[in-house]
Amino acid sequence: MSTSDRIEVIYEQVKARNAGEPEFHQAAAEVFESLHVVLDRHPVYFESGLIERLCEPERQIIFRVPWIDDQGQVHVNRGFRVQYNSVLGPYKGGLRFHPSVNLGIVKFLGFEQIFKNALTGLPIGGGKGGSDFDPKGRSEQEIMRFCQSFMTELHRHIGEYTDVPAGDIGVGGREIGYLFGQYKRLTNSYESGVLTGKGLTWGGSQVRKEATGYGAAYFVAEMAKAAGSTLEGRTAVVSGSGNVAIYAIEKIHQLGGTVVACSDSSGYIVDKAGIDLDLLKEIKEVRRGRISEYVEERGDAEFYSGGNIWNVPCDIALPCATQNELDEDSAKVLVNNGVKVVAEGANMPTTPGGIAVFRDAGVAFAPGKAANAGGVATSALEMQQNASRDSWHFDYTDERLARIMRDIHSTCVETAAEYGKPGDYIHGANIAGFVKVADAMFALGVI
Repeated sequence: MSTSDRIEVIYEQVKARNAGEPEFHQAAAEVFESLHVVLDRHPVYFESGLIERLCEPERQIIFRVPWIDDQGQVHVNRGFRVQYNSVLGPYKGGLRFHPSVNLGIVKFLGFEQIFKNALTGLPIGGGKGGSDFDPKGRSEQEIMRFCQSFMTELHRHIGEYTDVPAGDIGVGGREIGYLFGQYKRLTNSYESGVLTGKGLTWGGSQVRKEATGYGAAYFVAEMAKAAGSTLEGRTAVVSGSGNVAIYAIEKIHQLGGTVVACSDSSGYIVDKAGIDLDLLKEIKEVRRGRISEYVEERGDAEFYSGGNIWNVPCDIALPCATQNELDEDSAKVLVNNGVKVVAEGANMPTTPGGIAVFRDAGVAFAPGKAANAGGVATSALEMQQNASRDSWHFDYTDERLARIMRDIHSTCVETAAEYGKPGDYIHGANIAGFVKVADAMFALGVI
């Protein structure tokens, strides 16, 4: 049987065993596409059921989360933690609170996390979790009560040497605080390393809040450098206006680029003079408001409640909102408008059709497992500081982050070239992450 046939058989088995989980199927298919050239050269990776084991989480936890709202009504949500692969270290990956969360979403995120974490070069495995709870419109007290109920079950499955969650969509510093407080209460121990994304006064790391966005910008700068250019004078569009998007905008501006558009679920804004970062932070981080408020205080900006942010012409596009937000049609518009670089700040925000358009057009495209690895890398740095009871300065941690992103970029470029796919960041990231994890799995035996 040929390599392609063997891979196809495994992929069909994965789909059959995980029916009704299209996002997970998509994530697996993207990795499998890159493995043909590796498995042709190293068929040993088919042995010991390695690929089958890699696709099956080590543990999947689903639990009930009851909580009481401010009117005394009881609500029941569902909590998840998928502990996917711990061959390189304790499970590491965020918690997402959003109505769209289900087991398939969590599994796709956890599967991606395995390879992303491997690319950082740090000793962390892959996992992910969350709940279908929607924090939007809920009071502080309701969010606290939900987080406490969620952690009451989750605490028995995590620990600094077992599983270290962090934040994701709907889970920021506020939620991490409530979660850590309940963990401390239940365990009667101050185990700082059990959660990352903590506040600076109680075990958090400098740059952690900024890390995913900063890291994506650093990666884009390396992509530009590889093409003999810089970000100076380049225009960029960044979807989203959450943590990742805000700090990607900040770092792109610091590196000489100009971000002219960003968005939230209500629509998008265009500010040709460049997004006013202080105003955006005030609206999103302080008021927790909608992006439309931006134009009320910035007269030259425009707000669009419909349409598509990817219609805005730019040199650089950073999808930083959610999965599958950038489809084939949007990719064609970006290409026609002259986009040169696309880097995923979110997890799997580009559909397969969109990726194909960028590849065919020769646009430099970086997948999320490489471009947005800065967040989890800095989480691992936070774990280092917690383990040593230490605290690092902002500039030192920022330089560590920049160096990690440069190393990930180099790894992707060198690996792609080694396997006959020069310039293809997707193949470079998938192959480099897979080989590191696969080699460790062989070393530890069939477990």
